[in-house]
Amino acid sequence: MTYVPYTLDEDDPQAPPLGLIVLQVDETIEPEFSTIFSGRKSPLYVTRIPSGIEVTPESLAEMEEALPAAAGLLPSARPFRVVGYGCTSASSVIGSERVEELVKQSCKTKEVTNPLRAATACAADLGVSRFALLSPYIEEVNAPLRAAFSENGITMDVFGTFGQAEEAKVARISVQSVIEAATELGSDPSVEAVFISCTNLRTIEAIPEIRKRIGKPVLSSNQSLAWHMGRLNLAD
Repeated sequence: MTYVPYTLDEDDPQAPPLGLIVLQVDETIEPEFSTIFSGRKSPLYVTRIPSGIEVTPESLAEMEEALPAAAGLLPSARPFRVVGYGCTSASSVIGSERVEELVKQSCKTKEVTNPLRAATACAADLGVSRFALLSPYIEEVNAPLRAAFSENGITMDVFGTFGQAEEAKVARISVQSVIEAATELGSDPSVEAVFISCTNLRTIEAIPEIRKRIGKPVLSSNQSLAWHMGRLNLAD
């Protein structure tokens, strides 16, 4: 055996890494993030967190205990600029501040965000606060989600749901179904925008058509999280 010489490249300080914590059952956020972040210099590293086959308040709360271990599996060679936790409903149950605290226990990152925190920031940037909510969740999950948004100054008096708890089915709800439901809800004259909740729901292809039909801003969990992570990555 012969040892051969090599050199090491320096890390690009202009491209700090981004981290993403994805639910074990999620089939959608990674493909959508691959599309959104294509061409960007900052590498995106993904870890998974155990999650229930069905979305219930109990399965969401259980992720609180697993968050530090999941975050700790992200690469540690250099600090992250931003880590995103990819679960809207669990963020409403656990709380954004608690999510940040748990992630930072085992992962060196300057910022932590999640779809709830990200959508709130996106709404503020757009200057809108009266949303129509479309979700796939059962009502036991929808109620704390609307309450969490309300605490952040966003009302969701107009809302609709596919009423589906099983994650595998959520990931397979057709894009056309999302378009039709969001268009119906967003056409209500009392709302300024639409928010489509759940990182496992396919929304990136649907958003342009919904926006075209209703002439209002349309946000989703994945779109908002990606937008906020990108903005925080560029912040001083």
